[in-house]
Amino acid sequence: MSTIVDHAHPAEPEGEPARDGVPALDNPVWGTLIGTHARFAEVCGRAARYRSDVSLFAGLADPADPAAWADLAKLLGPGGTALVTGAPVVPGDWEVVEGGEGVQMVDTALRAEHAPEAVRLGAGDVDDVMDLVARTRPGPFLPRTLELGTYLGIRENGRLIAMAGERIQPPGWTEISAVCTDPDHRGRGLATRLVSAVAAGIKERGDTPLLHAAASNTNAVRLYESIGFSHRRRTLFLLVRAPGAQG
Repeated sequence: MSTIVDHAHPAEPEGEPARDGVPALDNPVWGTLIGTHARFAEVCGRAARYRSDVSLFAGLADPADPAAWADLAKLLGPGGTALVTGAPVVPGDWEVVEGGEGVQMVDTALRAEHAPEAVRLGAGDVDDVMDLVARTRPGPFLPRTLELGTYLGIRENGRLIAMAGERIQPPGWTEISAVCTDPDHRGRGLATRLVSAVAAGIKERGDTPLLHAAASNTNAVRLYESIGFSHRRRTLFLLVRAPGAQG
């Protein structure tokens, strides 16, 4: 028996690009993997996934299509796992390992400006980034996630204490992700400055910022609302396991 999830959402933002008649933000991972991030993708028919050292996300051309799920099973192999988002119709022979409800928010009044104290993070910063991720748990983050876009950080006395960056990029949009601040340095507005700085780069190349947050993280949601993001829809994040015994 399939697990069916259907979340109503407001009218789409005016002028939102669509692929195959589906608004870009309704199926953002698929649009990213066959577009901007194709170089990081493994594709099989109507399914795609990031390379395993880059990101846990996978996308389906139609999350309600059993054939697309069959293609994803081929990509993952028996017992393989991936993170899917949106309103997927998960086939009954798949296991939902864990999941949570999120909110998708889009920039409607954000003041984007560069932050002089923010530095670009790259390959030489991976150890420091992964250490900050371990301390703050901003969501799925792997060593090569930094390659997906621009990541900015703030250091104090040489230690990385806050960061934010770019993740999925459906047509016309770029997601701001991995927004995190060391617990000892919260309350100083570091996350706000970094989100604004990342957004400035996104807007300069003609995209519109978006982001996702756990629906249960009311503090983060209130922060994003206060700086100019508006709710677009509710969404799910599901870690799913393909059929078959692990080998």
